[in-house]
Amino acid sequence: MRVIGTAGHVDHGKSTLVRALSGIDPDRLKEEKQRGMTIDLGFAWMELPGADFGASAIPDAQAAPEMVGIVDVPGHLDFIKNMLAGVGGIDLVLLVIAADEGVMPQTREHLAIIDLLAVPTGVVVLTKIDLVDDPTWLDLVELDVAELVEGTRLAGAPIVRVSAATGAGLDALRATLAARLAQMPARRDRARPRLGIDRAFTLSGFGTIVTGTLLDGTLAVGDSVVLLPSGLPARVRGLQTHKQSVSEGQPGSRLAINLGGVDAAEVQRGDVVARPGSLQPTLLLDAQVRLLADAHGPLKHNARVDFFTGASEIPARARVLGAEAIAPGGVGWVQLRLERPAVVVAGDHFILRTPSPSATLGGGVVVNAQPGRRWRRHDAAVLTRLAALVRGAPDELVLDALIRAPFATPRQVKEQASLDDAAADEVLAQLEAQGAVLRLQAGGEQVLLALDTWHRFAAALMQMVENFHAQNPLRAGMPRSEVRSRLQVVAGDVSLTPRLLNALLTHATQAGLIEGSDALIWRAGYVPALNAAQSAAVTRTLAAFAAAPAAPPNPGETLALLGGDGPLFEMLLEQGRLVRLGGDVLFRPQDVEAMAAQVGAHIAAHGSITMAAARDLLNTSRKYAQALLEEMDARRVTRREGDLRVLR
Repeated sequence: MRVIGTAGHVDHGKSTLVRALSGIDPDRLKEEKQRGMTIDLGFAWMELPGADFGASAIPDAQAAPEMVGIVDVPGHLDFIKNMLAGVGGIDLVLLVIAADEGVMPQTREHLAIIDLLAVPTGVVVLTKIDLVDDPTWLDLVELDVAELVEGTRLAGAPIVRVSAATGAGLDALRATLAARLAQMPARRDRARPRLGIDRAFTLSGFGTIVTGTLLDGTLAVGDSVVLLPSGLPARVRGLQTHKQSVSEGQPGSRLAINLGGVDAAEVQRGDVVARPGSLQPTLLLDAQVRLLADAHGPLKHNARVDFFTGASEIPARARVLGAEAIAPGGVGWVQLRLERPAVVVAGDHFILRTPSPSATLGGGVVVNAQPGRRWRRHDAAVLTRLAALVRGAPDELVLDALIRAPFATPRQVKEQASLDDAAADEVLAQLEAQGAVLRLQAGGEQVLLALDTWHRFAAALMQMVENFHAQNPLRAGMPRSEVRSRLQVVAGDVSLTPRLLNALLTHATQAGLIEGSDALIWRAGYVPALNAAQSAAVTRTLAAFAAAPAAPPNPGETLALLGGDGPLFEMLLEQGRLVRLGGDVLFRPQDVEAMAAQVGAHIAAHGSITMAAARDLLNTSRKYAQALLEEMDARRVTRREGDLRVLR
């Protein structure tokens, strides 16, 4: 699931563009419609045909249309705080610039914000091209835009010319969005879901509804959750994404959650929905901060700032560490002392603004969400530790190591993450308890797998098995050898050895996804479905075998009894209702056991048996007797001594 956000100067056509793309008016407030200007966040969604976000699990899978959420933000300077509440969880930004006006002040500020928040990718949209008659002017605006985004995360981003009024360029924009999103890695599932609330309201007959973008995990109907920082317990009564009810919300999706147990008056923008015990609010956090080059002044020690992360806005004091101030364009360390608790994790990005005059100062990344105490400002050991943490929190380092090297042993993970044994063991225990890391038994050793990687393998496995069942409805299951070769493509450079394959398939079986035998894999609960004609053919065929158990039909006769249905013939063999012995002889398995018991009893009584004696004992032909005796030899029940068979 992906979410797109708009950005750009007021009256440059952001909401009009969203309406043209999605058919949904994101302006929901009466005042917005009266003034023709977006004031608060608006929401919409659209389908991008041919998109495949998060990489298709099977190489030959056809990409299905994907629904993407859209967050439309206000462009007016007076509503910058509302804009900040909407861009925290987006995957791609649409930087909207009116072709007739070009780059304007809020264009620059919005660009600075999305750069500081490290929005992964973006597209620049030149709107209102129908108002420009001179193509040279459009070329000049594009040059101006290319210069503007140079050195930011949008450097080199595609620039698409669009008219929402005439529809010109909309198809090209959709194709560009699909291509950009398809290049992005799938959202990480940390098994630690959290949803920053950007809207809360009451709906008659349902109660409290909250909306936001789900990060770091999944939420399902019936889950117990908690509202943070208040700690109010609640229950997920219902979920919707794009106004469609779902049983489970996926990482990165826009969700509307019907919460039971809380009143809408108890919820405010910026609160976080999470699983009980998974996150802890904090009043103190360590961060690395980068000031804008054109900031009004330096960030001085103990300065008052407004801290924006997710959908929350919190006043704070910035304790500058290791220096007296951070200059415009500079980078430094701060410990933020918040006036209200925040719900953040290491790696979260944020924006800092000056309260008066209100202006964007800079932004940064949380490196320690729970420092526990105030640091001495010039403690070299603290600065060294922060410098080490900025490359990633220990849990992120472990997960990154497992993404780079799936199926690593615990020792290999510790080495890849460059963590000491005690720290690594503690982090691994936490991640396993959360379900973010799986520990599998592969032969004689344990291997670890990130939940994201497991999802990828599980999706590939289920897709290939479902495709096999669809194409071979009468076969019991997919050969394990074929499963391994197809999953090897998903594994990439990692050699999917038999022990690793067995570990994956064992976990899939325990998860209730599949069932299997030594030779075949099938979807859990799958039974080949026969139509009336096929059922009658099977009954007729097995009756013929029962009528002559020692001299049953040969393969050609069997196929004829089945009406020439080759897949039906293979199904009887795969299910073990018929067995094929040497010499292309077919028997029912119960008949093989009964005849083998007869032969065994004869040998026990007489010491041995000849081929001719076995033939006469079973009242069959030499061909069938020979096939049975060779099968008994293969099972090590008998052994051949010249023309005789004796018991082993």
